[in-house]
Amino acid sequence: MSDKSLTSKVSQGISRRSFIAGTSSILGAMALAVNPTPVQAKPANTSSAPIDTGAHVPALVIGTGYGGSVAALRLAQAGVDVHMIEMGMAWDTPGPDGKIFCNTLSPDQRSYWLRTRTKAPLNYFLGFPIDRDIPKYTGILDAEEMGGIIVYQGRGVGGGSLVNGGMAVTPKRENFGAVLPSVNADEMYNVYYPRANAGLGVGLVDPDWFNTVDCYQFARVGRKHAQRSNFPFVFVPDVYDWDYMKQEAAGTATKSALDGEILYGNNHGKKSLQKTYLAAAKATGKVSISPLHKVTTVTPTTGGGYTVVIEQLNTTGDTIATKTVTADRVFFAAGSVGTSKLLVKLKATGALPNLNNEIGKGWGDNGNVMCGRANHLWDPTGKLQATIPCGGIDNWAAGGAFAEVAPLPTGIETYASFYLSITKNPNRAEFSWNAATGKAELNWQTAWKQPAIDMAKTIFDKINSKEGTIYRSDLFGTNKIWGDHLTYHPLGGAVLNKATDNYGRLHGHPGLYVIDGALIPGNTSVNPFVTITALAERNIEKIIATDL
Repeated sequence: MSDKSLTSKVSQGISRRSFIAGTSSILGAMALAVNPTPVQAKPANTSSAPIDTGAHVPALVIGTGYGGSVAALRLAQAGVDVHMIEMGMAWDTPGPDGKIFCNTLSPDQRSYWLRTRTKAPLNYFLGFPIDRDIPKYTGILDAEEMGGIIVYQGRGVGGGSLVNGGMAVTPKRENFGAVLPSVNADEMYNVYYPRANAGLGVGLVDPDWFNTVDCYQFARVGRKHAQRSNFPFVFVPDVYDWDYMKQEAAGTATKSALDGEILYGNNHGKKSLQKTYLAAAKATGKVSISPLHKVTTVTPTTGGGYTVVIEQLNTTGDTIATKTVTADRVFFAAGSVGTSKLLVKLKATGALPNLNNEIGKGWGDNGNVMCGRANHLWDPTGKLQATIPCGGIDNWAAGGAFAEVAPLPTGIETYASFYLSITKNPNRAEFSWNAATGKAELNWQTAWKQPAIDMAKTIFDKINSKEGTIYRSDLFGTNKIWGDHLTYHPLGGAVLNKATDNYGRLHGHPGLYVIDGALIPGNTSVNPFVTITALAERNIEKIIATDL
């Protein structure tokens, strides 16, 4: 079967069987319909010259994650010249070790965005801290501390696709109305979800292979415990090249997922946006990308269009040049946090005074919470664990939680089961502008995680009771059971049909659009990136048809 026909069959099957799902967990041992790009496409070449001051571009896209990549590709296919601005690096040049990305267990300067010490999601083991000092560098993972929460975000060309676990899940149809109430579900499930799944190269693990291979023993133990407590265990789709994974397991290909690679990038098997949407966008010849560039201001230009001020960074985060360009249209795709913070700043400082009062509101964490369980000696989870999750425990309808059975790839036997849960946590935060500090701030409170913990407990209290096991209390500190300090799935801040119209057009400023996860109000019931991609496909199709 061809890659194209397989991708089509998989995406149809996902919709048909309504796979519930887990998340793109950034794991932690420490944590197209139109010409879809083949699985083994080369990463997008971003070596074109960076944007010059004084340049004029028809479409400027701020960010190179899921929404921005969709917008760039579809605009280019419609004949529009596009320039993408990316704060992070291109990640297309190997380091001294011959690899582009560093290993999860051996983080170096490539691991974190402008930190001098790692900030791993799972940063204790046996109660001892495991973070380490590193040189300050524009690394791939940003652990942004925002008051009561740490938000993990990808930094580089490809955005979050570089650092997530790749779990590519379409929400259950019956849950969609709570996710995006103003969007036509029939269109999403008949057109845009299949288009997104095809463009992303989504596939499923081979169940027969899963049942026998060493690297998924941890997931089989998770399945056994779930089913013994009468919870459904479900396989979930992913954007890893499963043929490559089989070769890794057989010892015929360079190990990647089986060598602990995920949290700080994956060197081989993962189909990040560099290999899919961005590769297709670059192939049009109409898309350019400027890495290590950061947009600071967007203001209307007399006569139409917008003036955009951009800082060029070096690899220690210093501004080495400031550029001013003009754009006919600007697409905000800097991720939920990046887009929200920038828009809040632009409204508060008067750069874009007509933005409405919904800017900055409706932000949520997708209900993320983590925990571990200590298993008995007769339930080893395996020394070798693939970093790509492929299954989870579904208690969404009854308990408000879905738990990804996540790896703990330490390289040693831990007898531990590790989980990242998505929950129906209803709490929403807001970004506001602090004029005294000159920064946008988020009012999230750690205590707001309690509903997520309570929902996750509907699964794990029952499993522990059935199995006679206990929670691990050594993974997030000393005597701390719940990883309630973080999110991998920031959503909201410029909510669809509130801060924007129903297709992402920002109110008050024609030619400005939001096209990323900031549009989604705080929760998707599953891993969000397929929904972000599908919504971007829907919105850009409308924008091209009516605005251009």
